[in-house]
Amino acid sequence: MTLERLQRFFTVPLFPLGPQSFSLLWVLQVLLLLVAVSLAARLLKRLLAGRVLRWFALPEGRREAFATLVSLALAALGYVVVAQGMGLDFGALAVLFGALGVGVGFGLQELTRNLSSGLTLLMEGKLNVGDLIEFGNTTGYIREISIRSTVIRTFQGAEIVVPNSAITNAPVKNLSYQSPDGRVDVEVTVAHGSDPLAVTEVLLEAALAEPSVLADPPPKVLLHGLQVQGLAFELWAWTSAIQASLSLRSSLNYAIEQGLREREIELAGSRQQVQLLPVRRGQGDASATAHPDPLKLALPEHPCFRTMDQRHLRELVGSGARRSVGAGTVLVRQGEEGRCFHMVLHGAVDAIHETEQVSRKLFTFVAGEFFGELPLLLQVPYPTTMVAAEDSTLFVVPSGSFHALLASRSDFADAVALEVARRRDVLRSYEDSLRQRGLLGDFDLNHPLQWFRERLRRVLAGRPPVATIKGEEADTSA
Repeated sequence: MTLERLQRFFTVPLFPLGPQSFSLLWVLQVLLLLVAVSLAARLLKRLLAGRVLRWFALPEGRREAFATLVSLALAALGYVVVAQGMGLDFGALAVLFGALGVGVGFGLQELTRNLSSGLTLLMEGKLNVGDLIEFGNTTGYIREISIRSTVIRTFQGAEIVVPNSAITNAPVKNLSYQSPDGRVDVEVTVAHGSDPLAVTEVLLEAALAEPSVLADPPPKVLLHGLQVQGLAFELWAWTSAIQASLSLRSSLNYAIEQGLREREIELAGSRQQVQLLPVRRGQGDASATAHPDPLKLALPEHPCFRTMDQRHLRELVGSGARRSVGAGTVLVRQGEEGRCFHMVLHGAVDAIHETEQVSRKLFTFVAGEFFGELPLLLQVPYPTTMVAAEDSTLFVVPSGSFHALLASRSDFADAVALEVARRRDVLRSYEDSLRQRGLLGDFDLNHPLQWFRERLRRVLAGRPPVATIKGEEADTSA
């Protein structure tokens, strides 16, 4: 008797809708089916974003957007199938939905706006999961883009839920839109009377000492303005990890402060606020020999720059930085890609060819010589390991500045070409790498000056080098 009552309780018609009546059991079945469709759509989204789409090497943001759209389509289709399969007549509900739509439309305008904004974000792909963005006073990574809202994870570990309409209707700085590369700017104001070239040297040394700073585009120093407080400089440093810009800026500030203190350069207002203590230069003080002469005095002594005027000397100082290394320091290992052009100002650097059995010194670069031009121009790895034979001082020019220097200074380009032609042993050490890339023929080693000038001309013109075979040229891809 009790079972019959319970069955009648669930099957008794509750209300009619058109030709069909609905019971409590029908309502429960519909709810269960809708929940099942929703769970299936969510499971499909996780499966697509987490596993299937990874096989196609799609970025995380694209995977998330595609999986969300597919899951929404599946959910919408499932809801319609459930409704029609359970006998629900949409025609009978048209009047009811029309009446409710007017009232709900006014009450849910903001929700509707967020839903449309969410679809816009997913379809456009301008903001993707994993992007680093600045939105208002918030900086963080996009963790999730749903239909209604976007979740942003800040550097402090907090997760901020932002309505999608707020993002689509306000400017958003996407620091990861096309690449994670970005520029970090550091401003420094020194006291009047400071040597601008010495300050430039300090700033570039700090930038080139950071491994995360790119060599192309190269770091750059600008004399930002002549202010009442002092000389305002600005350092531009490009990095491939803009998400770590705060750490990079902190490291640069530490290095700049130390460099200014070693050269006894005062910050603007330091006499009234912070007294920079000069370094005592006595016996055993390593800093006493770290910077014996400013670059504006040391560089004109190099054979490549003896005829340089003051304006070009200022540009040269702004293209690179000094690097002091101790004996035994490995500058570049065999097989590594070149990032910088090196000029030996003091000391000596050995080029060592390493094999599994033995390491053999091929040649030595002494003061007035340079190395690294062939790896930069031809984009080939170093065939030798470069090791400081003694305590040495180098002038290091990043790849971007090196190409600009070659293009603007024909005398420097000629000096480089003549030096490469004179040192045939250097060219011989690159022979295997160049032949593998089709950049060297038998005829080239007999005429190294002609060969290098042709490559230099093509590189500066933005065209790939050509391979020469027995004196005849054939265009090849670099």
